[in-house]
Amino acid sequence: MSTVTPVEAEQLNPYKIVQSQLEQAGKRLGVSQDVLNILKKPKRVLYVSFPVKMDDGSIQVFEGYRSQHSDAVGPTKGGIRFHPDVTMDEVKALSMWMSFKCGVVNVPYGGGKGGVVCDPRKYSKGEIQRISRGFMEAIADIVGPEKDIPAPDVYTNSQIMGWMMDTYSRMKGQVSPGVITGKPLSIGGSKGRNEATARGCAFAIEQAMKTLGKPMEGATVAVQGFGNAGRIIAGLLMEQGCKIVAIGDSTGSIYCKEGLNLKQVEQLKDDDSATILDDSNGTPLENPEDLLELDVDILVPAALENVITSQNADRIQANIVAEAANGPTTPKADEILFEKGVLLLPDILANAGGVVVSYFEWVQNLMNYYWSEEEVNKKLREIIVHSYQEVYALADEHQTDLRTAAYMISIQRITEAMEARGWI
Repeated sequence: MSTVTPVEAEQLNPYKIVQSQLEQAGKRLGVSQDVLNILKKPKRVLYVSFPVKMDDGSIQVFEGYRSQHSDAVGPTKGGIRFHPDVTMDEVKALSMWMSFKCGVVNVPYGGGKGGVVCDPRKYSKGEIQRISRGFMEAIADIVGPEKDIPAPDVYTNSQIMGWMMDTYSRMKGQVSPGVITGKPLSIGGSKGRNEATARGCAFAIEQAMKTLGKPMEGATVAVQGFGNAGRIIAGLLMEQGCKIVAIGDSTGSIYCKEGLNLKQVEQLKDDDSATILDDSNGTPLENPEDLLELDVDILVPAALENVITSQNADRIQANIVAEAANGPTTPKADEILFEKGVLLLPDILANAGGVVVSYFEWVQNLMNYYWSEEEVNKKLREIIVHSYQEVYALADEHQTDLRTAAYMISIQRITEAMEARGWI
């Protein structure tokens, strides 16, 4: 493995990356440097540490963060992740991406993001519950239905959101389902929320394939990251006739030119005594990252940040790169892919389905009136299709990439809100 120089390391810092993306789009849009300076930094970042009793009776102290980027448009909104590599810069960057994500799909939120530094795979269910409740207790003063509404993210799920909602409700002495989204249906969750990020990405891919004049039937797909979003995207694309030829997760990557048996891969993923590398139809790739460079129609990075960089972007062969993950492509890689003619669906559009349906869930909680899954999916499709068309039209007008165009739309909406409030 090559050594990363300090300069390269700085370029891979997600906080620096989102600031660079903001600067580039803002300059093209013509907004003032004063506006960009406001948007370059989160309004508030909270650091917390909290003790948790483990199953063996010992006490372990966990660290976590909650970043709130901008509340110009509305309360902040964004996920909570449990991951050993969570850093303050990461959650700051993710909160900024969430602001621009909300802006591009025009939902009335600013961006928030949080995380606990831990590897949840090493803890029991009881320990995870106590970590979840401990973190909510630590951040409760700055979250709430009208302040900041968390949601699931990497290695968190609806059950964890349920525990956090219950903790907040107990602290406030009233049932408060609107404090958090991505909850179980039995306590105020929305139908369609679990699949929303993936479904929104699939809708965006469908529009991009129409742009390229290519049919979904028979299209080849590689999915890097086989967690909640990645596996659901794979299933949705397969339903439309696509062929899933490669899948990768933290254990490695597998490839089958004729198409993988998705059900079989899912069973292996769910089997604690096996990995996807045990799939009888797939051939393990010697270098798991080679999955990114396969000759496919659609590449879906659905894992973590900075997997497509200046080091491998020129070897990307996919016609469409759909960013189901947050920040998988660096700015330099963006330039290379654009020059190559790759149609890149940026994260703030491609994975915005989650926050759109989180918004729907929040609205339903506030009304105490709940919609059918069909209605949720119909509304989601309308928003993603309309947003894609807006972004593509602006990119075409300015002869720029979709990410820059998406940022331009979002920055304009946030700027208008700040002007209306008298901030600028």
